[in-house]
Amino acid sequence: MEKELTFSDLGISSEILRAVEEMGYTQPSTIQSQSIPFMLEGKDVIGQAQTGTGKTAAFGIPIIDNVDPDINKPQALILCPTRELAVQVEGEIVKLSKFKRGISSTCIYGGEAIDRQIRSLKKGVQIVVGTPGRIMDHMDRGTLKLDLVRIIVLDEADEMLDMGFREDIENILSDCPEERQTVFFSATMPKPILDLTKKFQDNPEIVRVLRKELTVENITQEYYEVKPSLKMELMSRLMNINQYTLSVVFCNTKRVTDEVTEELVARGISAEALHGDLSQAQRTKVMNKFRKGHVSVLVATDVAARGIDVDNVEAVFNFDLPLDEENYVHRIGRTGRAGKSGTAINFITGRKDMFRVRDIEKFIKTSINKMSPPSVADLIDLKKQQLVKDVNRFLSKEEDNSFYEETIGQMLAEGLTMEQVVLGLTKMQLADAVSEMQDQNFDLDLSRDRDRGGRERDRGSRFERGGRDRDRGGRSERSGRGERSERGERSSDRGERGDRKRSTREKGVREPGMARLFLNLGKKDRIRPNDIVGAIAGETGVPGKNIGGIDIFDNFSFVDVPQKDADHVISVMKNNTIKGKSVNMEISKA
Repeated sequence: MEKELTFSDLGISSEILRAVEEMGYTQPSTIQSQSIPFMLEGKDVIGQAQTGTGKTAAFGIPIIDNVDPDINKPQALILCPTRELAVQVEGEIVKLSKFKRGISSTCIYGGEAIDRQIRSLKKGVQIVVGTPGRIMDHMDRGTLKLDLVRIIVLDEADEMLDMGFREDIENILSDCPEERQTVFFSATMPKPILDLTKKFQDNPEIVRVLRKELTVENITQEYYEVKPSLKMELMSRLMNINQYTLSVVFCNTKRVTDEVTEELVARGISAEALHGDLSQAQRTKVMNKFRKGHVSVLVATDVAARGIDVDNVEAVFNFDLPLDEENYVHRIGRTGRAGKSGTAINFITGRKDMFRVRDIEKFIKTSINKMSPPSVADLIDLKKQQLVKDVNRFLSKEEDNSFYEETIGQMLAEGLTMEQVVLGLTKMQLADAVSEMQDQNFDLDLSRDRDRGGRERDRGSRFERGGRDRDRGGRSERSGRGERSERGERSSDRGERGDRKRSTREKGVREPGMARLFLNLGKKDRIRPNDIVGAIAGETGVPGKNIGGIDIFDNFSFVDVPQKDADHVISVMKNNTIKGKSVNMEISKA
């Protein structure tokens, strides 16, 4: 039996072996085992591999071993298409070089103050990671000189060409010394990439990860057929059933990304959006919160797929199916990393989506399993199981229970039996959850509605409205499909019907002890009942279940809140916004 290859077999330094071991890697991936020896020999390399195959270490390890720590000037340059990927790559370089004395790196990209980057470059680094545009800025300013660069790597080369960076790339490569090592890593090898390799590489070694290896084997792939308007309900159920610690939701447009994030937050799920409209500081903040587990769900566009490097992502949701098979592989590669298992969940809303799933299956040479949506009964069972776990957890704590035992004694003294005490406490824990789930007992197993005549029709949803703009950090798509113009918006009324969860809020029914508030936002501001409830509950502390009827008109709305909380709500909301619009509330005079 052939001995399995280890990192020590690749001829890398003991310092990097120590770093690799600390990072938890035991055996090199295919792309690593084939690329590292060639790069250590100084050969040009073309590596064809998807995200998630370990390609960052495939070029990072030999770069760290080949640069001279005694020369405090840029000797290696790594180009990345997005700032997220650049930050991720430089972070990996830092980890791999932890035990190599004298090796330093920096990351330079647009959207961040250039002064800090200039100071970092002046201080002296051997490895520079950055995006083509900002690299060119520093070259033009004279703050980055490439005369000593001996290794240049183009990571995600196909993506950089799609984003229109070809001219920048050629200028950068032309400015590097002729005697250098040039390495291309790309998921695909279209003709423009091959043209670049012929122009700028010298007899390169070609390393390919076979297509059957492109999708990580330990990712379970599933799809659900669901009405467009009920995607959110299904996704929420799946998140509640499986209790994922970290998950990523992918959408095709920035607008849908924001809407999905808002809806998840309104449902009590900790979520943040990540797309090209956010500033670099905002994107960095969001990613840090996700990495640290302060946010459990990241809702992202495809541009972020190349920059999410978090080992513990348990599930990826394709809220919208990607527009091509390559992006599907990039998306699901966010889970099942570092040898761990993961789940990829796809939502299918019509015949076109089904055809797309079949194309994806042919591309990855793996079947995607059809699943049945979880029922309300499944969710209730989950709540019961969770309650049992919580009770056991509290009982296992070693602490003074005299206060709790005294409280039980008071209830028994009131004439209650022990069974009644337990029943009452259980109902207190589960009643609200069971009631809300039963109110939302939608049939999630159908992909179409029927109109009054019994004919099948697609049901509109706000998540299906809007443009098909691809997010490339503000750049228009240049991948051959052409720019997609935004589709006209469907009726907002139709989208709202799928969102509303509390029927009494639609009918203007006011309960005793409630005060009616007027607010200056309405349908024209794309305000929904959940937006109003979420804003008031989140900012004022008034529980969402205590908020009464809501009536939304074109230019204004009414909301009922407990009389005792009315002044507090008006005061707190005075300086706040709902969906980015300044809100003004006052007691209704009607």
